[in-house]
Amino acid sequence: MTDIKVKPNTVHEWLVYIEALHPKSIAMGLDRVKAVANKLQLNPNFPIITVAGTNGKGSVCAILSQIYHKAGYRVGCYTSPHINRYNERVCINLQTISDDELCAAFEAVETARNDVELTYFEMGTLAAMWYFCRANLNIVILEVGLGGRLDAVNIFEPTCAIVTTIDLDHVEYLGETREKIGFEKAGIFRAHKLAICGDENPPASLINYAEKIGANLKLIQRDFLVKKTALGWQYSAEGLQLQLPPLGLYGDFQLANAACAVCTVQHLNHIFPVSQVNIHAALRGVRLTGRFQQIQSKPEIIVDVAHNPQAAKSLAQNLQSSPCSGRTLAVFAMLADKDIDGVISAVEPQISQWYVANIHSARGAKASDLRNNLLKQAKNSAIHLFEDVSAAIDSACKDATKNDRIVVFGSFYTVADAIANR
Repeated sequence: MTDIKVKPNTVHEWLVYIEALHPKSIAMGLDRVKAVANKLQLNPNFPIITVAGTNGKGSVCAILSQIYHKAGYRVGCYTSPHINRYNERVCINLQTISDDELCAAFEAVETARNDVELTYFEMGTLAAMWYFCRANLNIVILEVGLGGRLDAVNIFEPTCAIVTTIDLDHVEYLGETREKIGFEKAGIFRAHKLAICGDENPPASLINYAEKIGANLKLIQRDFLVKKTALGWQYSAEGLQLQLPPLGLYGDFQLANAACAVCTVQHLNHIFPVSQVNIHAALRGVRLTGRFQQIQSKPEIIVDVAHNPQAAKSLAQNLQSSPCSGRTLAVFAMLADKDIDGVISAVEPQISQWYVANIHSARGAKASDLRNNLLKQAKNSAIHLFEDVSAAIDSACKDATKNDRIVVFGSFYTVADAIANR
């Protein structure tokens, strides 16, 4: 048991404290978090939508939150990680939790846990649900932190479970193949409940698991179809055809995420009626920090959290489909436990020059190590090293001409540093 010698009074103090609660930042398994949830008597009386996937989870959560908010429902949303402030992880009606409310939630979990060791994410998940259970909500959307089957979010029973995409990430925890990872993510599905998958080539393990437990599985481009059109995009399923407007989120790959959200809304329409007017307004207005987001115009600076090969391919597609007349300069910083070579391989053809930085995190890759990775693939590009992301951006801005653009990517930490310093 970790003793509180001085009781935390601020969000910062609580975050420092809960980071030290468990010897590991990630500890797979549900027994500990279930035990504390039972002590807290967390018995949600609202439907839950659980969202897992390698990429796209945040987009689906944002779209669903917007749709149900526009329709007039009280909607809670728990996501991770955050960009600027921890409070971003816990929202009601698109508004972040206040410091006082977050501190009260942490204190409630701390009192209940007694000698049970909880990870940072487990503590945060329980705190979010404790808050939601007291907020008179209609519906709650929960984003899985890692995997699905053994993630803390999975102790709560969903009305609908969504898996966006499946690719290689967190292989040390989830397995080294898409089949193994697909099985872990499918663990959020429930018998006889709606299960949605937005991966156009889902692993057999996901389909087999859904069939084994009797989930009501809906697959993109099989049970519901998405197609880009001249004026937006089209959603089709079971005789229904919707003509929908362009998304507020950039990139054609976001259409699959939006389709998962629309599929969810259509199948839950008997519980939560939503008009097409609400859906149209939500799709146009949805925004998500750090997803191909422009944060400065002169020179143009785009930030993107792309931190695995699949996300990096989407970033490369966005760069290619919106070319600039000059060069694309990359400010690049990643975590050491990610597939650095895979990310570089995906983006390198779009980059003229690299500004490589350290991340001040225990998991951060050193800039010198990133340069070594780059030298294997970006042999004809200039590579510059910097102590931090801010210094790298400053240098790139000085070097950029009026026709150039700067893309800052590689992790949530990278984007957070970029936004904080502009």
